[in-house]
Amino acid sequence: MGKKLKIAIACGGTGGHIFPGLATGHELLERGHDVTLWMAGKDIESDAVKGWTGRIITIPSEGFQFGFSVRSVLTIFRLYKAYRLALAPMRETRPDVLLAMGSYASFGPVRAARKLGIPYVLHEANLLPGRAVSLLTRKAHTVAVSFEKSRFYLKHGNIEATGMPLRKELQRASLLPRRERAAGDPLRILVMGGSRGAQVLNEVVPSAIAAAAEKKAIAIEVEHIAGAQNFDEVEAIYKAAGIKAHVHHFVQDMENIYLNVDLALCRSGAATCAELAVFGVPALFIPYPFASRNHQMGNARALQDSGAADVVAQEDLTATWLRDYLISVSEKPERLERMVIAMKKRAQINASGRLADLLERVAEA
Repeated sequence: MGKKLKIAIACGGTGGHIFPGLATGHELLERGHDVTLWMAGKDIESDAVKGWTGRIITIPSEGFQFGFSVRSVLTIFRLYKAYRLALAPMRETRPDVLLAMGSYASFGPVRAARKLGIPYVLHEANLLPGRAVSLLTRKAHTVAVSFEKSRFYLKHGNIEATGMPLRKELQRASLLPRRERAAGDPLRILVMGGSRGAQVLNEVVPSAIAAAAEKKAIAIEVEHIAGAQNFDEVEAIYKAAGIKAHVHHFVQDMENIYLNVDLALCRSGAATCAELAVFGVPALFIPYPFASRNHQMGNARALQDSGAADVVAQEDLTATWLRDYLISVSEKPERLERMVIAMKKRAQINASGRLADLLERVAEA
């Protein structure tokens, strides 16, 4: 190992920013560097950082509100306040480089770093850049991206495709052999709408699966992450239809499920896309329609264009449409096999390592 560096990682706010930031932080700790996490004071953060051995600095932050309204004016004051609160600890710790994972939680630390002449690297998880990354790009040393095509939406001369950092456990498990569906085997489907499930998937998917199995007598098995609110109703539909289904409130470790399913029906957040790619799980994406800048649709289309996934807008998702889709997938296993190969080609193994390499280069420049 070279020089021991002081590295700050601003990754607070949501799981989509916290977990890739943590994965990169653990990689840097293993390399012997002094790593500080900068968080936003949200409830999810306390559970997410359990086991973290480095320093944590919390700068309360709020989300962006744009347009002409009282809330948009308050946003300006809150962002300025976050910057002022970040100045003193940034000056005290004086990192060699700052990594900002995007979201409103990045604004205060990045502006403080700019004020103090500390180089910073931005990471954009989605294909379409978020507001924070777009606002902060101009003076960034480098913008790291998960999707190669993001460079067409960013005005910066130094863009590096590092991929989406994932937990070491996921990366290691992805190297294990995954299930290969033989003739006559049931079609194993993973249904997930995020850690708490998704109402539309919980309502439409169980009925569609039951109808597909009944109409064509195809064998289907299901792993369904339904969340707590709809758990009983979802489980009851599968039971009544005689479908072998494991319904979950929440799944902490997804590795075994990813290795043993043939198709995912899910949202298309950046982390979900990255995890499916490393495990080679093809998907039918139903992008969350209210995501900022409709970025989930951008992610989904990128994978669709490479032949790794299919996409249906939430407004077009009906039980009848999905029933017919599942029957078609079951009857054309060769197409599913092509999607597996295409999805594996999208995999970016060791993204946390590549991002750590980038930070070391910037810090030592």
